[in-house]
Amino acid sequence: MTDATPAAEPPGHLTDPRDLLNGYLDYYRKALLRKLDGLSDEQLRTATLPSGWTPLELFKHLTYVEIRWLQWGFAGEPVERPWGDRGPGERTRDEPWHVPEDEGFEDIRAEFLATCERSREIVAGAPLDSVAPPGPRFSDDRPTSLIWILFHLLQEYARHLGHLDAARELIDGRTGA
Repeated sequence: MTDATPAAEPPGHLTDPRDLLNGYLDYYRKALLRKLDGLSDEQLRTATLPSGWTPLELFKHLTYVEIRWLQWGFAGEPVERPWGDRGPGERTRDEPWHVPEDEGFEDIRAEFLATCERSREIVAGAPLDSVAPPGPRFSDDRPTSLIWILFHLLQEYARHLGHLDAARELIDGRTGA
């Protein structure tokens, strides 16, 4: 599935915010793939925590977090289904993610990798202090900067990778990495 070798954090001598943000986003993206590596389809689709989400649903969620915040929100690109499974206004915050039976790990992995590449392109082409245009994601009264979005993405990954750590330990005892 993926390279199970743990990636190193960005070097401690970095002081450029862009390098740190990009480095940590890539570090967390690789960690996500490592934490899912080796799980069977059944394990990917089985909830182990009381909240009820599955590792595959979490994977899809993190893919669409990047799409919503960077493509749809910051770049203002049209995205038909920015929540992944439903369009704007068709899903509430409390509803679980849904991954249909005909959508598997490799499908989501391919979308995730393409999304990460598009995210890198968007970030590379804009100053960190630039602000997302008003549109379906952000209104005129809520200006949102690229650097804020990148920090938000980091906290999403950190939080959800912690969830995935707990789920993976319950599934097969694997910890860390």
